[in-house]
Amino acid sequence: MLAAFWGMPMGWFSKSKRKEIWDEDIQWPLGDIEAAHKIRDICRSAADSAGKVADLTQRPGSEKNKYETERYQRAAKTAMEVAIKISDDLLRDSSVRQIVSLCMTANDLRIARVLFRAIQAVSIREDVLNEHPGLRQ
Repeated sequence: MLAAFWGMPMGWFSKSKRKEIWDEDIQWPLGDIEAAHKIRDICRSAADSAGKVADLTQRPGSEKNKYETERYQRAAKTAMEVAIKISDDLLRDSSVRQIVSLCMTANDLRIARVLFRAIQAVSIREDVLNEHPGLRQ
């Protein structure tokens, strides 16, 4: 009755796990622009987990840390899998830049550096270095 009063469906309180954007099946072939949009959406959706991963490194071993880490890693992996299928070099570099930013938010320097090296466009590389000076090495 209370849920009906507030206008919320009762299913809102269910314990079922929500399906993340990166866990959805991708209908291939996916055009370059659609792939870039998918990567952008994944990175935006996972940004909160990436931030929590960076914060939670101070308290290793917690169950929350494991959940957020796995969530971030699944998102980053899916975004990378989509990015490698983008044929347009500039669009791919732009998408990889978003994934690098996601990795930097999570303090995942190892993956961020590998992805940064994959960016070929000089202007995008310079933008990434301006945004994330920790990649200068």
